[in-house]
Amino acid sequence: MFKKILIANRGEIALRVICACRELGIKTVAVYSEADENSLHVRFADEDVCIGPARSADSYLSVPAVLSAAEITGADAIHPGYGFLSESAYLAEVCEACHIKFIGPAPNVIRLLGDKARARRAMKKAGVPILPGSDGPVDSEEKAQKITRDLGLPVIIKAVAGGGGRGMRIIRDPGELSKALKTAQREAEAAFGVGDVYIEKYVEHPRHIEFQVLGDHHGSVIHLGERECSIQRRHQKLLEEGPSVAVTEKMRRKLGNTVVDAARAVQYTNAGTFEFLLDDKGNFYFLEVNTRVQVEHPVTEFITGVDIVKEQIRIAAGERLAYRQSDVTFSGHSIECRINAEDPETFAPSPGVIHAYSVPGGPGVRVDTFVHSECTVPPYYDSMIAKIIVHGRDRQEAIARMRRTLEMTVIEGIKTSIPMHLKILADPDFVAGRLSTSFMDRYLVEKKSGGGLAEAV
Repeated sequence: MFKKILIANRGEIALRVICACRELGIKTVAVYSEADENSLHVRFADEDVCIGPARSADSYLSVPAVLSAAEITGADAIHPGYGFLSESAYLAEVCEACHIKFIGPAPNVIRLLGDKARARRAMKKAGVPILPGSDGPVDSEEKAQKITRDLGLPVIIKAVAGGGGRGMRIIRDPGELSKALKTAQREAEAAFGVGDVYIEKYVEHPRHIEFQVLGDHHGSVIHLGERECSIQRRHQKLLEEGPSVAVTEKMRRKLGNTVVDAARAVQYTNAGTFEFLLDDKGNFYFLEVNTRVQVEHPVTEFITGVDIVKEQIRIAAGERLAYRQSDVTFSGHSIECRINAEDPETFAPSPGVIHAYSVPGGPGVRVDTFVHSECTVPPYYDSMIAKIIVHGRDRQEAIARMRRTLEMTVIEGIKTSIPMHLKILADPDFVAGRLSTSFMDRYLVEKKSGGGLAEAV
């Protein structure tokens, strides 16, 4: 087992890894930017190293800075969390060269699955259902027009190295294709340094379903069931839950087995998430693989009892999976709300000083956060300041428990997304489980007209 792990991240995920390490008896090293000097992950780590100024490119995204911190502190492993360098094949390669264990998949696997076009081909070869689309990057308007004619509208243009909705355009009119292709290529180049894009058939109003997997270095791979992440704004998840009301036991078993076989086919190790679109006819289509721990991993931890972060560490240390597929059982229902420092009406960021902070506990309530009273939420990073996760005997109890928790939460000094979450939780379609990735589109349209989702009561 490792003696010391450096966490190449900040905020709540850095604290989450520190908690797992403490329980495993492993020392930790926090890295931080100048803006995060007083953050809780710095306070609770055994050691800390400042790696640069506030700008992410000069600190949390700097491979030389992260590796230097690991070397001077004697860390024998690096946990990248999510975001920042978590899916950097380059960091994984440099760690390998420096004899520091990267807690994640092998560099070649990260590179393969990080290229969306190559990942599609690999999944198709492994028998995973994929959407009809281009076999690789689309580099000309003529090629794009031919593929669009063959697929039929609507189609979607996606960045090969993309994520988070950047480099993505939906085409419903042939006249939109030329401009959208160029715009998507420019966005992809600016966001990821690679302007390549590909085209897929677009599914109207799908659900977003993802399967959590764990694989060790001894050939064992298991899945931990699915999470539903259909509540999104601009392809950014707002609320996640598990299990999905749309997935039957038969569907779970069939797709779960397919995902495990696909993970084995690409020699996947550590934690990962296979994401899918589910159409209204019950058909699943591969979307992407996230080669890291997910923001929403606590949902799965609640319903399975598996500590995913501890398993990540054990797997990276060469240990065998502590679970077989037959050991994995599902209990109750879990919901996670991402609490963002933003105006719930305009979605404008709301950084600043939190003057009062209190989140109630109670049965089945978990809070992952880095904020506290009188702390400063900096303007330089993602706006998520906390995750509130609840567990209930069934979905109805989980919804009631989440509403109760949010209603009793006190965060003063900044605006947060809590009012929006309360409206979502009270909406009749949400309560009935009638979800799709276009759920928030209706909220935004109705909000402009003075309505919005059903008011929270």
